[in-house]
Amino acid sequence: MTTTLRKEAMTIGALAKAAGCKPETIRYYEQIGLLDAPSRTEGGQRRYANATLQRMLFIRHARDFGFSIEAVRELLQMSDRPTLGCAEVDALATRHLEEVERRITRLTALRDELRRTLAQCAGGKVKNCRVIEALSDHRLCEHQLDDRDDARNPTV
Repeated sequence: MTTTLRKEAMTIGALAKAAGCKPETIRYYEQIGLLDAPSRTEGGQRRYANATLQRMLFIRHARDFGFSIEAVRELLQMSDRPTLGCAEVDALATRHLEEVERRITRLTALRDELRRTLAQCAGGKVKNCRVIEALSDHRLCEHQLDDRDDARNPTV
């Protein structure tokens, strides 16, 4: 995505459009401290500088990479200190990569189990449905998925 920098201060709508998000997202990032409060016109309208757009693009890209809000906060703090060595950034990114690899392993096992279960389904009535049976009795599964992941990541 190519973003053209603007010379004038932007409204929240213009910033949202340039950053590819909704104004609510910008307000949320302001509320949690990822973005500084903007300057305001005499009428109270928010005005954003190009630096805010760059920071917003950084946040969005980091979120696209799957970094948590807290990790993004740490990355922003580190990026605000350009003379800092990048060992801390590398360590944070390495931890994130390890988590991504754990999720991939778990999702691969989940995919394989779903395929196996579906292949065993005869397509008859629900009372004989292999998918329902497998969901009702975890012992019928070949893979033992780590239920502790569900509490940390309800979408997986």
